[in-house]
Amino acid sequence: SDTIATVLKSSASLRSIANVVNVEATAFEVLVDHTEMGSGWATETGSTVETDTPQFERISIPLHELSALPKASQRLLDDAAFDVDSWLATRIANKFATAEAASFISGDGIDKPKGFLTHASIDDATWAWGSLGYVATGADGEFASGAAAESIVDLVYALGARYRANAAFTMNSKTAGAVRKMKDADGRFLWSDGLAAGEPARLMGYPVLIAEDMPDIASDATAIAFGDFNKDYTIAERPDMRILRDPFS
Repeated sequence: SDTIATVLKSSASLRSIANVVNVEATAFEVLVDHTEMGSGWATETGSTVETDTPQFERISIPLHELSALPKASQRLLDDAAFDVDSWLATRIANKFATAEAASFISGDGIDKPKGFLTHASIDDATWAWGSLGYVATGADGEFASGAAAESIVDLVYALGARYRANAAFTMNSKTAGAVRKMKDADGRFLWSDGLAAGEPARLMGYPVLIAEDMPDIASDATAIAFGDFNKDYTIAERPDMRILRDPFS
């Protein structure tokens, strides 16, 4: 179980930038405020008036079960030259990481997590709660010729300042290859590699998560996502993992 937990934490998935919480129940509830709480200046002798109360929405995140049932012969288990337990744990961990990475992006929410891209996408100018605001590239299925960098800049500043501080980009390798070539008006690349081993690359100063389950650049495709995923995506999971060995089947 330690091997599986380690692989999941180090995998290139939304888990690395999302809000991960451990729960003991079958669901986790999040309170989201749609309106700002009121405030006002006060003096020592002056009276304090009641301020606006924020409107909350309770969102329930159900927990789903992810399992694997591999088989190994007793002869293989008895082979001292091969650590089959460790090998199986690593293979299971990689399968789990692949499955959850895909669900965090495009899962339908039925017996699996709901991906953030399953929410409706609307023009950022008419953004409404419960949807994703998008910024068009200016060309169908590609970046507008001569204005590719401007699309990235527009995407960054479409996000509110309080969310930009801890925001990150998410895209797949194919998209990253196209974005990596973009330059600003002064000929400087928008993309910069991490300065130290293990550090993510940066685009306009913001970290980039390479998630292969993100869509390719295509017509009406959400190929690049930008946001504070620690605030807008919560992963709820149980802190323990159970392994059951069946010696009879």
